[in-house]
Amino acid sequence: MSARSAQEEEEEKEGESEIVRLRHKEELSRKIKEQKVVVDELSNLKKNRKVYKQQPNSNIFFLVDRTETLSQCKNILDDLKKTHQEMENSEKTKIKN
Repeated sequence: MSARSAQEEEEEKEGESEIVRLRHKEELSRKIKEQKVVVDELSNLKKNRKVYKQQPNSNIFFLVDRTETLSQCKNILDDLKKTHQEMENSEKTKIKN
């Protein structure tokens, strides 16, 4: 009986880790979508438009360079996509095994 309960506990832990992984994947997908919108909006701005960035955890905004901000946002998007791809590849590896 104790072997069965240990197996059940292991299956429960695997189920919980799967839920956490799915939530993380959904959150990552949401962040990618948001970052795509930001990059698109910055890309389509006219050259003479001003861009402001909000200071974290405050209502203070600072004037920033549009091209530098666009570059930073693209880098963030690339990092998010890379993380998402790594997650997808690890899932495929688990399925094969």
